[in-house]
Amino acid sequence: MTERFAEQPKYTEVNPGQDALLVCKVIDKRGVCSWQKDNKPVGIYPKKYEWASQYGMGQTAHVGGDCSLWVRAAQLEFDDGLWECQVTASDFTTQDALTSQPVRLVVRVPPQRPRLEHEGVHVPPGHNVTVDSGAVATVKCVSHYGNPPAQLKWFLGDQELSPIHPQTNATEPDNPRTWSAASVVQIPANKDRHGAMLKCLALHESYAARSVAVEGRLDVKYAPTVRLLGAPQIDLEEGKDSLILRCVADANPPASIVWRRAGRSEIASLQESLQLRPVGRRDAGLYTCQAQNSVGTSDQMSVQLDVKYAPKILSAGPDRLTTAPLFSPAAFECVAEGNPAPTYKWVQRISTQGKPFLDRGRESRLVIDNVTYDYQGEYECRATNFINGQERTATSDPIALQVVGAPQVLRTTSANGGTIGHSVSVRKGDSATLSLIVCADPRPRHVAWEWGSLRLEAGSGIGRYRVDDVTQDSREDCYLATLHIDNADLQDQRPYYLVVENERGTDRHAINLRVEGMFSVVEPLELSYLLGIAGGCLAAFLILVCLCIYAVRARKCCFRNRNNYKTSEKD
Repeated sequence: MTERFAEQPKYTEVNPGQDALLVCKVIDKRGVCSWQKDNKPVGIYPKKYEWASQYGMGQTAHVGGDCSLWVRAAQLEFDDGLWECQVTASDFTTQDALTSQPVRLVVRVPPQRPRLEHEGVHVPPGHNVTVDSGAVATVKCVSHYGNPPAQLKWFLGDQELSPIHPQTNATEPDNPRTWSAASVVQIPANKDRHGAMLKCLALHESYAARSVAVEGRLDVKYAPTVRLLGAPQIDLEEGKDSLILRCVADANPPASIVWRRAGRSEIASLQESLQLRPVGRRDAGLYTCQAQNSVGTSDQMSVQLDVKYAPKILSAGPDRLTTAPLFSPAAFECVAEGNPAPTYKWVQRISTQGKPFLDRGRESRLVIDNVTYDYQGEYECRATNFINGQERTATSDPIALQVVGAPQVLRTTSANGGTIGHSVSVRKGDSATLSLIVCADPRPRHVAWEWGSLRLEAGSGIGRYRVDDVTQDSREDCYLATLHIDNADLQDQRPYYLVVENERGTDRHAINLRVEGMFSVVEPLELSYLLGIAGGCLAAFLILVCLCIYAVRARKCCFRNRNNYKTSEKD
């Protein structure tokens, strides 16, 4: 039987000062075990190189087939190298000597901390790797004086990167027993990668934490982009609101900011913030901001500022006092400013309780086609707009309209513009008061009430009838004319006419008096009276019919007798 290996030595690493076991086992071993390092024989020395098998301690001829060797207190300069296990032949004729494949016993040496290089320049830990956006950053990681060489890995943030080619390892020129390891990575630089941490991780068993890293910050230079902050979401009101607009630039290196206002040559601001405290209407307009750095210039960002302000009456007139003849046209004009543009309303001050104003128009120009005394009085122009849902109103100084002309008894008008007759109702036996308002400028010189054939001047009376002197109404140039009727009776139910005159003309208008309770008293009499009339009419009609029949018959008889008479004459 011939000798053969059951187990050959394997690649082994050991830290300095530690023991390393080089395993070598032989089946049917008959020869003598020995070891070589770097092609040189190794002797057996206590506490340095010792047989692992207890049977072979201190013996040249090794028994039991175990040729394993202990390397005690390994040292780089003595023990690091290629080792071979050898067994001599069984006898000189068999020629079954054994030699194992050389295997490396590595006495570890912790590498120096890895370092980064960019474009051939050392990048200190934590410093920047500067590159323009759109370019490719080529970064090298080197680990010196390690044994074995460190294993290098790349990370950008939490993402592992692949080097452009496998890691290269080379012995150090000044210390061939140690190695330098190098790895190169290429990173396309873009804005999104600015500030990312590039890390080279060196893995080595002799490190206390099994790895040491070096990092550099990716510094990507790129042209600015800007965004606007603080654009108003609600209406800005003049004198009340303040505004701070920020033009935030994203740029590397930092950019300078320029604010401009459309239509103006001067620069509005060179700061990131444009402040308007408070805003005024002159601040309204289109604002743009732009950023610039050494790489380039951003696009312009624009914001339109619209400053709202409450209405203000600029003019209302044409004059504070306007005189218009009765039934002639009159017009007023109101001019107001405001943002948003205000709406207009013309109101007339009236003395009606509970409603002090009467709407007269909804345009800036109020035109009265036919002036009557109803339109006499004071007018106000109201300009209104809304800012953030709140009403803002400006009111003009009062404008007076003076109406001159003939007297006019004020009529009551219906919704469709027609005239509604005045009417007063009283119970039989009660006193009735009939009143009408008359307006005239100049003041009426004659005021009287007329009914039937009677006429009573103001301040006079007769029997149950009495006319008061005219009194001043609450409205200018308007007067109250009143007729009193005591103990009203059925025959008082009729229209009563107020007649008014001044030097410019006259007016006449009726008010009807109704006396209630009359129907309950006379209704039976009236019904019988009507029935009597109806019966009489029916009787007369019957008599008339009888007379007609009689007349017809009589005529026929006469006609027949006449014919008979003519016939007898011929005979």
